[in-house]
Amino acid sequence: MMMMVVITNYLILIICVLISVAFVTLLERKVLGYIQIRKGPNKVGYMGILQPFTDAVKLFTKESTNSFVSNFLPYYFSPVFSLFIALFVWVVLPYEIGLISFNMSVLFFLCCLSLGVYATMGAGWASNCKYSLLGSLRAVAQTISYEVSLALILLSFIILIGGFSLELFSNYQDKMWFFFISFPLSLIWFTSCLAETNRTPFDFSEGESELVSGFNTEYSGGGFALIFMAEYASILFMSALFVIIFLGSSPCSVLFYFKLVFISFCFIWVRGTLPRLRYDKLMYLAWKSFLPVAINYLVFFLGVKMFCFCYLI
Repeated sequence: MMMMVVITNYLILIICVLISVAFVTLLERKVLGYIQIRKGPNKVGYMGILQPFTDAVKLFTKESTNSFVSNFLPYYFSPVFSLFIALFVWVVLPYEIGLISFNMSVLFFLCCLSLGVYATMGAGWASNCKYSLLGSLRAVAQTISYEVSLALILLSFIILIGGFSLELFSNYQDKMWFFFISFPLSLIWFTSCLAETNRTPFDFSEGESELVSGFNTEYSGGGFALIFMAEYASILFMSALFVIIFLGSSPCSVLFYFKLVFISFCFIWVRGTLPRLRYDKLMYLAWKSFLPVAINYLVFFLGVKMFCFCYLI
C-alpha cells in the first residue's frame, strides 16, 4: 500500500514537471520576443497559452526519419534515457509529502548528473553523422569539466551543514541565506548550471553556424521532442536546486516557486542578452577560474567548521 502511494505521488510529480516544461518553453519564447522587440506566440488560445501543447502534438505526430547508417537501438533509446534521467532526479528534492526521501540525496544527484553524459554521447555517436559526433564530443567535454566545480561547491556546503541531505539546507538558512554568505559561489554555481544544461552562452553542442544543431542533428519528431523536454526539465531542476541551496526555501513553501520561476527567468534572460563564447574560453573558465575559487572556498569552509568544532569543545 505504501509503495502504491509513493508511485502515485511520483507519477503526479512527473505530470507536474512536464506541464511546467511546457509553460517554461512558452515563457522563454515570450521573454525572448520582448527582448528582441517582437511578439512571442499569441495566436493559439488566450495570449498563446496553448502554444506549447500544440507544438507537442505536432512534434509527436510528425513522421520520425531514421538514417540507414545509424545504430538503431542506441539512436532510439538515447532521447528516452535522457528524459528518464531528467525526470528521475526530481526525487532528491525534500517534498515532505511521503515521496522518496533519503539522506544521501546530494550523492544521488551527482550520480544522475554524470549519467546524463551517456545519453548525449549515445545520441551523437549512434547517428553515425560527423556533425552529431562533433557536437556530442563538445557537450560531453563541457559537461564533465563543469561537473567538477559543481561537485566541489556541493562538497563545501556538505562540510558546512554536516550531511548529504537537501533537507538540511533549509534548516541552516532560517536566519540568513547562503547566497549572502557565499555570493561568488552562487554565481559560479549558476554559470556552471548554464554549462551543464548546454544553454547560452555555453551552447556549443548546438553551435548552429558550424554544427547544424549539434548532437541532435539527425533527430526529428518525437526523438527531438524528448531531447528538448529533457533539457527544459534539467533547467527547472537546476533552478529548484539553486533555490534550495542558496535561497533557503523548501518545496513546501509558496515562496519557493516564485524563486524558482525567477531563476528560470534568469536562464532565459542570459540567452537573450549574451553571445556564445569561444570553446577554449569555456574550458579556460572551468579549469583556471572556477576550479581554483571552488577549492579555496572548500578549504575556507573546512577551516570554519574546524574552528567551530574546536570552539565548542
